[in-house]
Amino acid sequence: MTDSWVALEPGADPVARARTLRRAHATFTEAGTVPRPVRPVVADSWRRSARAGVGPDGTACVELTDGDLGAYRAEHPLARVMPLFRELMSAFALDGEHLIAVCDAHGRLLWVEGHPATRRRAGRMNFVPGARWAESAVGTNAPGTAVAVDRAVQVFQAEHFARRVQPWTCAAAPVHDPRTGRVLGAVDVTGGDGVAHPHSLGFVQAVARAAESHLSLLTPDRPAEGTAELTALGRDEAQLRTGGRRIRLSRRHSEILVLLARHPEGLTGDELLCALYEDESVTPVTLRAELARLRGLLGPGLLASRPYRLTVPVESDVAVVERRLVAGAVTAAATAYAGPLLPASQAPAVVRLRRQVADGLRTALIARRDPDLLADWAHAPWGEDDLDVWRALAATRPTAAVRARLTALESELTAPTAVTVRRDHSRPAPVHHRPTTAPRGR
Repeated sequence: MTDSWVALEPGADPVARARTLRRAHATFTEAGTVPRPVRPVVADSWRRSARAGVGPDGTACVELTDGDLGAYRAEHPLARVMPLFRELMSAFALDGEHLIAVCDAHGRLLWVEGHPATRRRAGRMNFVPGARWAESAVGTNAPGTAVAVDRAVQVFQAEHFARRVQPWTCAAAPVHDPRTGRVLGAVDVTGGDGVAHPHSLGFVQAVARAAESHLSLLTPDRPAEGTAELTALGRDEAQLRTGGRRIRLSRRHSEILVLLARHPEGLTGDELLCALYEDESVTPVTLRAELARLRGLLGPGLLASRPYRLTVPVESDVAVVERRLVAGAVTAAATAYAGPLLPASQAPAVVRLRRQVADGLRTALIARRDPDLLADWAHAPWGEDDLDVWRALAATRPTAAVRARLTALESELTAPTAVTVRRDHSRPAPVHHRPTTAPRGR
C-alpha cells in the first residue's frame, strides 16, 4: 500500500480484501491482536474503539430528534456551507447511489442526504441525522475517525469496528474553522466499494477545503477593534492597516515593525541595532533617523520610545501561522502562509524568524503526510528545491512527475558542483549567529 490513508489501491480485488479484513477483525475482537495487512490508521482506531468500551455488535444511538435537531443544526457553523456541500456533492451521490453526510466535531450526524434507497438501508443501522457516530460510540468509521485524528480517511467494509457497518465503505475529511483552526466537523461520502477508490478520498478533501475557503469569506479573520494588522509574509514591503488607513512600509520600516510586533514589551536601541544591522559600523544615529521617519509615517502616538514599542496591539500574519501550528491546525497554518517572511531582508533577526516560521511549517507538513498540503508547498516558489518535502510527497503520492522531480533534485545535490539547499526557502541571505540582545558598544 503506497498511501496508508487510502483504503483500496486501484486494481486490488475488493472481495479478497474484504475476506482478509473480516478474518483480521475476528482475530482482533477475539484475541486483541491486529494481524497484517490491516492499515496502521485502522489498527490504531480499533485499539481506541476497544479502549472506549465499544463492542463490535453495537449500534449508533440517536441523540437529537425533531426540534432539538433542527435548532442545533441551524446554529452550527457548518449550516452556512451546506448549500456548497449540496452543489458539489449531490450529483456524485445520486449517480453513484451514495450518501453525503456532515457531522459535528463530536461525530454527531447533522445531515444525511443522497440516494433514497441507500438512505433507507443506512437508516436501518441508525446512520441518520442526530445519531452519534464518534469512534467512542460506534468504533471505527470515516466521519468519526476523521474528527478523531483530524485527517481525511477512508474506511473499507470490515475495517469498520461495528459488524453492522461492515457492508459499507466511506470516506470523510475534517472541516476546520478558518480563523482558529479548530475542527468543526467532517464531510463524508458513504456507499459501496466504489467509495474506496483514491479519487473519493481526494474528492472529500477538496470539498472540505472549499468549505473552509467559503467560511473564511463569510467570517474573515479580523483582529479586535483597535488592533492594527501587519501583513509581511510573501512580500518584501510589509503593509500595516490601522485606524482605517493602509500604510505601505519601506523595507527597513517593514523589518522594524515585524520586530516590534514580535516584542510588544519593546526593544532598546541597542537591541534593535543588533537585530537589524549586520554591519557593526552602523551608528545609533542612523537607527534613530529611521525611527523618526517611521513615527512620522505612522502618525502621532503609535510609536513610543525607551524602549521602542508600538502603543496599539498588532496582529501579524506571522503570528497567525505560528498560533495555528501550536494548536496543531496544520491545514489552517498552511492556508495562512503566503510565503517567506520579508524574503529580501537580510536583517539578522528577520532572517532567523523567517527560517523559524518556514521550518516549523514544513516540518509539520512532512509529519502530517497530507499529499495535497505537501504538493502545495513543493510547487510553490519557496518549495521547488525542498528535497525533504519532495521526498515526503513521493512517499505519499508517487506519481511519475513527482518521482522525476525528486530524482532530478537528488542528482543536483549529489553533483560535484551542487550547493546546499537553502533552509530559509527564500532568496539568498547570510547566516547570522549574533543574538538579537547582544550588548553593543555605545
